[in-house]
Amino acid sequence: MALWTHRDFRLLWVGDTVSQFGSSIGRTVLPLLAATTLAASPWEMGVLSAAGTAAFLLIGLPAGVWVDRVRRRPLMISTDLLRAGLMLSVPLAWWLGVLTLAQLVVVALLVGVCTVFFDVAYQSYLPSLIGREHLVEGNSKLQASQSVADVSGPALAGGVAQAIGAANGVLATGIGYLGSALFLWRIKGVEPPPRPHGGNSLRTDIAEGLRFVIGNRSLRAIVGCTGTSNLFAGLEMAVLILFLIRDIGLSEGVVGVLLSAGGVGGVLGAVSANWWNRRLGQTRVIWLSMLVTQPFGLLLPLVADGWRVGLAMLGVAIAACGATVYNVSQVSFRQTVCPDHLLGRMNASIRFLVWGTIPLGGLVGGVLGGWVGLRTTLWIGMTGQVLAVLWVLLSPLRTTRDRAATVSDHG
Repeated sequence: MALWTHRDFRLLWVGDTVSQFGSSIGRTVLPLLAATTLAASPWEMGVLSAAGTAAFLLIGLPAGVWVDRVRRRPLMISTDLLRAGLMLSVPLAWWLGVLTLAQLVVVALLVGVCTVFFDVAYQSYLPSLIGREHLVEGNSKLQASQSVADVSGPALAGGVAQAIGAANGVLATGIGYLGSALFLWRIKGVEPPPRPHGGNSLRTDIAEGLRFVIGNRSLRAIVGCTGTSNLFAGLEMAVLILFLIRDIGLSEGVVGVLLSAGGVGGVLGAVSANWWNRRLGQTRVIWLSMLVTQPFGLLLPLVADGWRVGLAMLGVAIAACGATVYNVSQVSFRQTVCPDHLLGRMNASIRFLVWGTIPLGGLVGGVLGGWVGLRTTLWIGMTGQVLAVLWVLLSPLRTTRDRAATVSDHG
């Protein structure tokens, strides 16, 4: 509980919470806006879904080099301000009557670019702000905020879209990013200066980060598990809202409530992650949390109007709980085993490898949705997420207890 009294961490926590609320609303409102007001096709929904995460694939690796060469807090503030301006352009265009799907795609892509830099900088900044001994506690608290936002955001977004139009809901996203920038600006702690890069080329620094990640068997397994899960999650996200609205006939409000079930599970996972790590050990929790919870996600493709909506919500909540415990544990594990001067490149390399699969999944989901149908595509997406656990289940993480460092775990 040491972080409750850490002023700078509290500011980071509040700023991140405000930003997460805005992002959660935006992730639901933009697809709703495309599916309802702009009458997007399955392929167009896939393109929009892919645009939101394509930046991790396009610039993820050089972003890590940049983060290791500059102070991270000012970079986070700048990207928050840019994201705010981009998101606020959507309701402005709507009010002027000139909003198009092309604008949504461009906004999603550019916001994604800013998010790459923000996320890599944030994960690299946290160890210097609170110390490595508090990483599990810090990541648990930040993950709890994200999960609460995931609970409230989709439901609020669905209600706003149904009541006053989806475009107006995007306002909350822009305001959230402005609030995040304000709280980050108020942090007083002096960030250590970046380590001189000695004139190394961009390619040399990128290669050093990739070698560290790929050369470590435990990190390699985490990358395989998360990347595979994200690939099939991207496939799922491309068709889910379209499936719920057009095939099942749910209202926008009910869709928001169903999606918020994942946030409920995420909250439970975040607040219990410390308990699971203390009882079972960080490395064991990484694979066990996925093994016992992800099969419940298979209840989602069984959804139908009526009581099965509740069953799908239960499955989504349990799967999200396990995924959150997994994320808290594996992110803390990564931050613990990586040297300070490689944190940006390590995080960027992993983000590139695991988030870069999401836009690919989105494009595949758009194609499959129009070819084999939305429900079948959803089955494929959920099954792939269940099988992703094999990467960590068959890795050294299954048989190894916690260690202070695993830099030597190469092979």
